Amino acid sequence: MLKKVLVANRGEIAVRIIRTLREMDIGSVAVFSDADRAALHVRMADEAVHIGAAPAAESYLDVERILDAARQTGADALHPGYGFLSENEQLVVACAAAGVTFVGPPVEAIRSMGSKTEARARMIEAGVPVVPGGRAGDIEEARKEADRIGYPVMIKAAMGGGGKGMRLVHRADDLEHAYERAKSEAGASFGDATVYLERAIIRPRHVEIQLLGDQQGHVVHLFERDCSIQRRHQKVVEEAPCPVADATLIQKMGQVAIRAAEAVGYYSAGTVEFLLDESGAFYFLEMNTRLQVEHPITEWITGIDLVREMVRIAAGEALGYGQEGIRRNGASIECRIYAEDPNRFLPSPGTVTRLRTPGGPFVRDDGGVYSGFEVSPHYDPLISKVSTWGPDRATAIRRMSRALSEYVVTGIRTNIAFHQRLLAHPEFLAGRYHTGFIEEHADRLTAECSTERDEGQGAGATADLATALAVAVSQTERRSAQGSAGENQSGPSAWLRSHRLRQLS
Repeated sequence: MLKKVLVANRGEIAVRIIRTLREMDIGSVAVFSDADRAALHVRMADEAVHIGAAPAAESYLDVERILDAARQTGADALHPGYGFLSENEQLVVACAAAGVTFVGPPVEAIRSMGSKTEARARMIEAGVPVVPGGRAGDIEEARKEADRIGYPVMIKAAMGGGGKGMRLVHRADDLEHAYERAKSEAGASFGDATVYLERAIIRPRHVEIQLLGDQQGHVVHLFERDCSIQRRHQKVVEEAPCPVADATLIQKMGQVAIRAAEAVGYYSAGTVEFLLDESGAFYFLEMNTRLQVEHPITEWITGIDLVREMVRIAAGEALGYGQEGIRRNGASIECRIYAEDPNRFLPSPGTVTRLRTPGGPFVRDDGGVYSGFEVSPHYDPLISKVSTWGPDRATAIRRMSRALSEYVVTGIRTNIAFHQRLLAHPEFLAGRYHTGFIEEHADRLTAECSTERDEGQGAGATADLATALAVAVSQTERRSAQGSAGENQSGPSAWLRSHRLRQLS
């Protein structure tokens, strides 16, 4: 088993990974930028290493600095989380060269699925259904492909995701302008301006299949997640099961997803994303070769800790169970809590003056902030993910509504009010939604959302910070009490040894 894992990320996902590492009795190393010196993941890790300035390009996206941190601390493995370098083949190659185990899939799978055009070709070869489409090397080729597959068409960045470099085109007269805009955005966002075309599926659902595979060649699926509630192609709410998919459809989608993973020799956690149209036909969208933001809802319905499984697989262990050993239990929903203006969906950086997270039966809050923490403008504004479980969908939704009513964040704007309105919308309650749902019902979902700030730092915030510090001290004292064979007890104290902050020269 691995002994010490460097978490090459920040915020709530770094905190979430560190928690599982502690349960597995594996040492953890955090990395942090100038903006994150006081971040929760830094406080929770056994060790923390400063890796650069606030801009991600000078810290969290710097492969050499991250690998240097691993060498300094003696970390024998690295978990990339999601975002940043999580699907970067350069990091995987660098880990191998440094003798550091990458907690994720093989570089060949990342490379194959990282290019949307190559992924499409590999999936077609494997017999996986894909949306009709083709290359668009220049505007003339784009016109020919659009005429061949028929309008409306979607222009997509070959190397991207998250809605960047994507344009919907309904008419031939609009193609050239949209094509140039998409190429420009793709180049700026991903360093590669290559785009391609797909037929636009109107009013689709975004349904994904969670996979786990080991290095011995076993691959299983952990059912589906419906991620159709999106704004600007970014997921906002996810749930499992999908309200409109029956067991037969999910079994078929799961089998196709496993076939897709096997086609690229995949192991670790991964997700195959599909577009599901109104007739029940589904098409391969992409494969995310990493842990997903929305993984908690799969953990709720299966009882499987996906981070733990990733660590076991990276250490060479077999899954130890087959498809028949995985059971679905109940329903789960997740709401992403962003530091943003809920009316305009614009980031709202600032200092969290008070924080009270929800609790109670079957409520989980994956957060990365505390009272007094400054939400930086340099990074994604996601501050927390609230997820709930229930024996059925209606119970999970009611429980989420109750949890959101308990959630208190002041000092910054959040989208909590938006989520409350969404959960009360009759069409959402009926399960009748698609990827354009937020835009279609924007007036009702954003009207009267509170955007007030509480600029004062009250006693509640001070108490919350004291609690966070007490937890950190308790964890450190526990580590110190355990001791380590062969340590020089006359040297620095256990506190300094286990929580030293290193500066990269």
